[in-house]
Amino acid sequence: MADKTTFIATGDSFMTRRLPKDGYPGFAEIQQILSQYDVRFNNLEITIHNQEGYPATVSGGTWAMAEPEILDDLKRYGFNLYNTANNHSGDYGCGGVMATIKYLRQRDMVFAGTGETLRDAAAPAYLETPNARVALIAANSCVAGASAIAGDRSVSMKVGRPGLNPLRRVTTYHVEQKYFDMLKEVAETTCMNAAQLYSIACGYSNPLPEDKLNFGGISFKLDDKTEKHTAPNEQDMERMVANIQEARRQADYVLVSIHSHTFDALDTTIPAEYLKIFAKACIDAGADAILGHGPHELRGIEIYKGKPIFYSLGDFIFQTETVSHQPADAYANKNMPHDTFVGAYMNQRSADGTRGYCVLENIWRSVMAGFTAEDGKITQIQLYPIDMQMGAARSKMGIPHLAENDEVLKYLAELSAPFGTKITIQDNVGYIDL
Repeated sequence: MADKTTFIATGDSFMTRRLPKDGYPGFAEIQQILSQYDVRFNNLEITIHNQEGYPATVSGGTWAMAEPEILDDLKRYGFNLYNTANNHSGDYGCGGVMATIKYLRQRDMVFAGTGETLRDAAAPAYLETPNARVALIAANSCVAGASAIAGDRSVSMKVGRPGLNPLRRVTTYHVEQKYFDMLKEVAETTCMNAAQLYSIACGYSNPLPEDKLNFGGISFKLDDKTEKHTAPNEQDMERMVANIQEARRQADYVLVSIHSHTFDALDTTIPAEYLKIFAKACIDAGADAILGHGPHELRGIEIYKGKPIFYSLGDFIFQTETVSHQPADAYANKNMPHDTFVGAYMNQRSADGTRGYCVLENIWRSVMAGFTAEDGKITQIQLYPIDMQMGAARSKMGIPHLAENDEVLKYLAELSAPFGTKITIQDNVGYIDL
C-alpha cells in the first residue's frame, strides 16, 4: 500500500462552450488547485459527438451534446478520471453513447459508468497514479428513458445494448387503513388496474398480498402510519457490490460515483432514503468514498465508518443554455416551430431569465472536495468553494471561479451538521478531520 495519495472531486460538468486559448480570469487558480492532487475526478454530464446519434424521445431535461474538443478543455483543467453515467447519457441513444466512448478513448481518458454492454458499463475503471491504483465504479439513478440502460449479450445474440449502469429504486407508500380503503375503492371503480387483473386471471402474474395495492403503477402498503419509503433495486445493488468487491481486490482505493436527482419529501437538499442506504452499502462492500452529484446543488457530507459520503458536490461547469442543438421534440414540448433557434427556445424556457435554474442561487455555488489518504485511510478533507457567476450574461454564466468569501462553506456546514459532520473554515478553505 502506498504511503500517501491525494484525491479531488468535482460535480457536474455540463460544458457546451470552448475554453478561450489563454483561459479566463480565475481559470489558473482553479487549475492550480486541481494540479496539487493525484486523482482528479469530474462528472461528464454531456454526450460528446457531432450528431452521431439519434435524439431519444425523452432527454435528461436538455438534449446534451457538445463537440469532441470539449474533452480537451476538460483535460486542460487537469481532470484524469470521469463518470459518464447520468440522466443525459442516453440523450442521443446508443449512437451517442458509443460516440462519446470513442472520443474519450481517443484521448486516453479514464471513465466509468457507460459501455457497450451492461457488464462494461458496470465494471471498474482503473487509474494508475504514482503511489496507488485507484478504481472508479459509476452509476446513475435518474434514468431518462429505459432505453438508456445498458444491456448484456445473451447466448443467442452477439451484441448487447450500449448504455449506462443503472441504480433503480423501489418506492412504496405506506398508508393507514382509511387511506388504503379509499385508494382501493378508486382503483376498483375506475378499473385502472384492469390489465394487471387480467394478467393475474390468466396466470401470468401473481396476486398481490392483501396488505398491498397497485394504484395505477404506484405501490401502496397497509400500515399503522402514513409515510414514503424508497430502497435500491436489489439486482442493481447486487451488481454494484460485486464490482466494488472486485475493485477492492484489484486496486488500493475504490471510489463510487453516483448521479442522483431524487430528494426527500419537498427539500431538494436532503438525499432520498434509498441513496443513503446505497451509499452505506457501498462502503460496507469496500468503497473508500462516495462521490455524489446530480441535483445541481450542494448536499451535506456524511462520514460513515471513517469514509466520506458526498451526497452532492453540485456543479463544476453549468452551460445548458448555450448548447448548440436541440431536436424537434424540445420545441414541440414548448409549442414552438421546429425551425426555432436554440437561443429563442432557451429564452422561452427560462421566461427571459426570470425562472428556473438561472435564478436559483444554490445552483451556482459548489465546492471542489479534496481528500488525503495515508496507508489506506482517509485522514482529511479539504473543501474549496466555487462560484459560477449567477446573474452574469449567458455567455459567462456557468464558468467556475474560486468564491471570494466563505458563504458557500458556511452553507455546506449547515447542510452537513445533521449528519454529525463538522467543517472548520480557515482562509476560505473548509476542513474535515477524520
